[in-house]
Amino acid sequence: MTALPFPLADAPDPDAAERGRLMFAGPVEFVKGVVAMGGLPPADRIEVCFAGRSNVGKSSLINALTGRRTLARASNTPGRTQEINYFALGEARYLVDLPGYGFAEAPVAVVARWQALLRAYLSGRATLRRAFVLIDMRHGIKAVDEEILTLLDRAAVPFQTVLTKADKVKAADREPVLAQVRAALQKHPAAYPELVVTSSEKGDGIETLRAIVAGLE
Repeated sequence: MTALPFPLADAPDPDAAERGRLMFAGPVEFVKGVVAMGGLPPADRIEVCFAGRSNVGKSSLINALTGRRTLARASNTPGRTQEINYFALGEARYLVDLPGYGFAEAPVAVVARWQALLRAYLSGRATLRRAFVLIDMRHGIKAVDEEILTLLDRAAVPFQTVLTKADKVKAADREPVLAQVRAALQKHPAAYPELVVTSSEKGDGIETLRAIVAGLE
């Protein structure tokens, strides 16, 4: 039997799970919101970024990972947040919350500026080890997602697809979505070959994602 492309990530072994738990149980602090490349904090540690279209559940996932309900705050207006938000995960990692893309209710010039900032960040941050691209499991990969996946390919930034809101999809309805996602990802050379399925509400996949972040070097 041929193995599926982009299989689901295995649950971490006990040691990896504990490393992830300890990392995220430690201090997590908001550092700053960045609106220009000159405002980035010193590149003195590994960082990972989280990207996703508006309303994909990015803030909820970051809050679930860190065990803090209000660390990342969701805007009531999709696409309103135009900053790159940095969080320090102890002294070993930065978690980077990228602006939501798609349906941005902001002036065209403002949207153009943060899109340019996003491109500059992805292509110019040497300490960025992986981008986690969040995809709503109810919808799969859409055209607006393809834009950032292509941008990550061009920037040669490895990205891993994280499916969110799995609790909103019945088990029997997941396979068609997974098949669509797998087919779409095969066109992207920067795609890391494992998927993570999560539910911020139920806690599914959170331990796995923590272990992945903790294991990056």
